[in-house]
Formats: sequence, structure tokens, C-alpha cells
Amino acid sequence: MNGPLSGLRVVDVTQSAAGPFCTMILADLGADVIKVEKPVGGDDARSWSPPAWGDYGCTFLALNRNKRSIALDLRSPAGKEIFTELIGTADVLAHNLRSGALDALGFGWEAARRINPRLIYLSMTAFGDTGPLARLPGYDPLIQAFAGLMSLTGERPEPGAPPRPPIRVGTSINDMGTGLWGAIAVLSALMNRERTGEGQLVQTSLLETAVAWIPYQIMAYLGTGQVPGPHGSGTSMNAPYEAFPTSDGYVMVAAGNDVLWSKMCHAIGRTDLLDDPRFEGNPNRVRNRFALVEALSETFRTAPPAHWVSLLQEAGVPCAPIRTVDEVVVDPQVEHLRMLRAVEHQEIDGYQDVALPIQWDGQRAPTRSVPPTFGGHTREILRALGHPEERIAALLADGVVAETKEE
Repeated sequence: MNGPLSGLRVVDVTQSAAGPFCTMILADLGADVIKVEKPVGGDDARSWSPPAWGDYGCTFLALNRNKRSIALDLRSPAGKEIFTELIGTADVLAHNLRSGALDALGFGWEAARRINPRLIYLSMTAFGDTGPLARLPGYDPLIQAFAGLMSLTGERPEPGAPPRPPIRVGTSINDMGTGLWGAIAVLSALMNRERTGEGQLVQTSLLETAVAWIPYQIMAYLGTGQVPGPHGSGTSMNAPYEAFPTSDGYVMVAAGNDVLWSKMCHAIGRTDLLDDPRFEGNPNRVRNRFALVEALSETFRTAPPAHWVSLLQEAGVPCAPIRTVDEVVVDPQVEHLRMLRAVEHQEIDGYQDVALPIQWDGQRAPTRSVPPTFGGHTREILRALGHPEERIAALLADGVVAETKEE
């Protein structure tokens, strides 16, 4: 399929996770994404290993398909000239450098807008571009801690017991979320440009993303004055709505209303709980959660997850086994949805990647190219900008640009 952003160019000054995820979304949608990397080492995520697949860090592989790479020294005068040329050809410039970093190099929003008035300029930072913490660096787990996510993640303590240790969410949720918000911001700014003909500064940050992940916990605190805490696999407002231990593993049960509660009790042979006043109505079940979990766990421990999943699904009660990644990647429904695709890779046998979770008329955005080698398109991009071969050779010799060395 021809992506909806075909014909648009994104100059991508991002590294690590949040920025590359954003620009990969734009690349999957058809944009020509030129990844501008440091002339020594490139994107830090290239060396984030183990785990690695071949010679590549798995994080880099996951977030950088459908892009071209140029290795460019933005601190050198010649490098600044080339970067200025790239901005002049771009529809979007995206960065996730520390706040003020591109400004210090002479490529802040105002300077970039003078080069290209139609430019969409996306800034993704840790704490925002302004404010008392704007210049601080930040990584996903630091923001999870700072914004309260870690206080909400982890095991629910028993009554009277001390708090449990903080737990990080198992994926880089703020990085990925900021990448999503960045892509949404770019798409909306492109639509605005269609109407006005003008570029726009759009901004997002890890901190804003983290706060936006917990709106109902914040509203609960504002409304009650009670500080939310961790609830393990469950939530604060529904019960039973969590994972229960079985004879061999766990089963997740989401009986979030009275109808499902009744169906669950009948399915597992615990109709006696329906007559217990402590569990009449969801508010009572939430208030008496510990007694409820103890009673249900006593039953669920008598058989393995498959037994309970079969019974509950037949009764129409939402449930699922707790599965591991190796089970997920061979799941028939995941396979049916084509979320994993085999892609030809010159260096890695059996290479696959994870698709965008979107379909257009039954089609997914294709992988047009695997994640690029370091500086693998440096010559190609410079030639397209009109640089002659002798000039390119001089830039390489001076270290202004770099490229992957052929073995």
C-alpha cells in the first residue's frame, strides 16, 4: 500500500526510544524518514545489548524500520550547512534531545522556521521545553518514578503490612506513549498546514505522557483526598478483577459488574458467595476485597488455568491465562491479525518485526526496509542534496559525515 504520508519528508534527530518510535510510525505511514545520527556510534540504542539479534541491539531493531541513516556532525560548520539543506527539504523535523540542545546548535524552532516556514517542528523532551525542570535529562523509569506510576504498580500490600517495593511497568510505557503523542501531534499539524500553509511548533514530553496515563487515579485523589496505591494485577474500582492463583500458574478474571459476578460464581461452583452480604454489589466487593480474593483463591487453586478458562469462557465471563512472550508470538489470533511479519534481512536469518496495530481496508503498513546500518545512506542523501563525489569524499575524510564500512 502507498502510505498516507507518501511524498512527505521527516528529518529525524532522535535516538533511544521515544523519538525513534514516533518517527517509525511516520515512516510506516509512508514518510521518507532521514535519521540523522551522531558521526561516532550513532543512535545510542544501536549498542543497547544484550539482548541483540545479530550485530544489532533489539531495541534499535524494534524502532527504526523504514528509515534512511546519515551520520552527521551537527557541531561542525560543514555539518550545519548540510543540516540546513535537509531542513529546507523537510516537511517535519523531529527531535527528542534535551531541551535547548538544538537551540544551542543554532537549530531551535525560530531558526528552523526561518529556513523553512512550512516546517512542522516536533520537540519531545523529558520534562517539557519550559519550566523549572526543563533542562533535566530523563529516561522512562525515572519518569515512571517521578510521575507516580511506580507508586501504582506492584503488589497490593496486605492490611497492616509495610508498603511493597516499587515496580517499573514492564515496557518503556512513557517512551512509547510519547512517541504516539508525537505522531498524533505531527499529523494534526500537517492537517493544520493544509488549511493555513504554515508550519507549527508541536511539543510533548515524557512527564506529560506519564501524567496523562493516570487520569482516573488523579481524579480519584482529587475527589476523595485518598492517595492511590498499587493493586497488583487488579484495579481499585472493580472486584473481582485481577489474577488468581491456580494449581499451576494464574488466571486473570475480569468480572467487573454484578451480572458477570453472578455468572462467575455459578461457573466455578461458588454460589454461596452470592448470599454473602459482604459481596453484594461491586462497592461492597471492593471494600471487602481481601476477603473476596481469599475465598476465590481457595477455589481457583484446585485446578489449572486451562480448566478455569474453559469454564469461565463458556459462561461468558471475561478471563485469560497469564502468558509469556514465547506463547504470544505463536498465538493463532496474533498470527491471524498478522502482527508479526517475516521480512528479508541481509544479515539476519529468520528476521521478523512487529507491525503497527492498525489496518486500512484489511492491509497493514508494510516494512519497506529494515532498520538502517549506521550511516548506510549518507552518500545517497548527500548526492540527492547535490553534493558532488569529491565533496562527499572530503566530508568523509574530515569526519563531518560517516558511513558503514563494507567488509
